Amino acid sequence: MSAPELIRIVSRDSPMALAQVERVRAELVALHPRVRTEVVPVKTTGDKWMGDLAQVEGKGAFTKEVDAALLAGEADLAVHCVKDVPADRPLPAGTLFAAFLKRDDIRDALIHPGGLTLDALPARTRIGTSSVRRIAQLAATHPHLQCVPFRGNANRRLQKLGAGEADALLLAVSGLERIARTDAITEILSPETMMPPIGAGILALQCREDDTTVIDTVSALGDPDTHREATAERMFLHVLQGHCNSPIAGYAKAGRGGELSLRACVFTPDGKTQLKAHEWAGRLDPATLGTSVAVALLRQGARELIDNIAH
Repeated sequence: MSAPELIRIVSRDSPMALAQVERVRAELVALHPRVRTEVVPVKTTGDKWMGDLAQVEGKGAFTKEVDAALLAGEADLAVHCVKDVPADRPLPAGTLFAAFLKRDDIRDALIHPGGLTLDALPARTRIGTSSVRRIAQLAATHPHLQCVPFRGNANRRLQKLGAGEADALLLAVSGLERIARTDAITEILSPETMMPPIGAGILALQCREDDTTVIDTVSALGDPDTHREATAERMFLHVLQGHCNSPIAGYAKAGRGGELSLRACVFTPDGKTQLKAHEWAGRLDPATLGTSVAVALLRQGARELIDNIAH
């Protein structure tokens, strides 16, 4: 099947989202030099709303308008950060993920203007973050630090830090790489210190399921290992039925021999209770691994823990 002449790519209009689109455009052109691309930027509810995400549909606040443009035929392809796409419910009917690009760094970075590492920060240091996942883990390991609500895209958060609205900041390494701001990083935290969100560092390409021409054209951009990791992680979150106020973290890793592992954790918001699971799956179906790890946590009481958190 021949590639289409033009692919219209819909995306959030933040600098990071547009940088992600540029990566997709570059990879598309490398494979299909004759395909033209056009960007259809949209401003999402999540970008406009600076309060608690739970009040505006949680994570779906970052994808609803993008999905609508795709389904209305105003665009042919959507680029998503997998961590922002809700997994507790299916993708909008009539759409599918055609590819998961090769995974970027899954880790979080500390940004401290004075150059201090996380363990060196003095008591009552204000950490700018609105992530329940980061807040719970910091409460468990660094209870002397104080988290202050911080929303907005990465550039905006860096500006707020510069203006003194917090003393330090936690941001995803992959996001800082995408906006060319790795110069701001003071320390990169290991996944053992700060477990990443489900889908960290993965970009997904979403199409209408009946648009076989575009699906065939972009599916070649997919990375097989990332596809397996994303499938396991999203099935884990789907079975767990976590909401945007649930501190849930985890990551799958495909080994060189084809084996796949999934490590995951559910926390109470204060970090005092942590339920952990870690399983290997050999060459098993990734969705089975995700289900198995979720069931292991449900057996430990994850359902009650999640349901007791207001959302």
